[in-house]
Amino acid sequence: MDFRPMQYVYEPVGNPTAYTLLLLHGTGGDERDLLPLARSLGKGYNILSLRGNVQEHGMPRFFRRLGMGVFDEEDVHFRTHEMVHFIKELATIEGFDVNKLIAVGYSNGANIAGATLILYPELLAGAVLFRPMQPLGGIEDPFETQRQQPVFMSSGTADGTVNPAATAAYAALLSGNGFKVSTFDLPTGHNLVQQDVTLAAQWIKENFQ
Repeated sequence: MDFRPMQYVYEPVGNPTAYTLLLLHGTGGDERDLLPLARSLGKGYNILSLRGNVQEHGMPRFFRRLGMGVFDEEDVHFRTHEMVHFIKELATIEGFDVNKLIAVGYSNGANIAGATLILYPELLAGAVLFRPMQPLGGIEDPFETQRQQPVFMSSGTADGTVNPAATAAYAALLSGNGFKVSTFDLPTGHNLVQQDVTLAAQWIKENFQ
């Protein structure tokens, strides 16, 4: 299967040294879904928002799944490589610094951002993962990063989709491979709440301004 281009929205700020927020939607979202969220995370960032290339019952996703919480890991690998290839080409076209990408992903989008951390550990400058699940299991190859990038993870204590123990193990995996992980457990379900946005905005300000 050949790599395919992705639908996207790019909003530059006119500063060649600016960081770029890479927005990655949840199941059923699109490239415009997280734009309002991005504008609440701070000013002075380019915004690059992608639409996943996979369809599940008419809903866009970034990779296939075999069932609820069960990922098609072969497709996770392929789609992650496809996305990174597209982003690197787009950086040349649109003129943003590919080394200054901050992924901001929700649910399925958080999971492909996590797959990028594992498969391309030096690529992202940081990542905001809302309601993440570990996207790849049985990881045998080391993926340690030397950049020690910060990673934000927020989970809902009443989330019926994500096991809190699995989230803790995922955070430990990333920490053990050089990422600086900050975890937040919020009294909510799988949906995003204002506290997610407030905490993420403060975290981005502390790490990238």
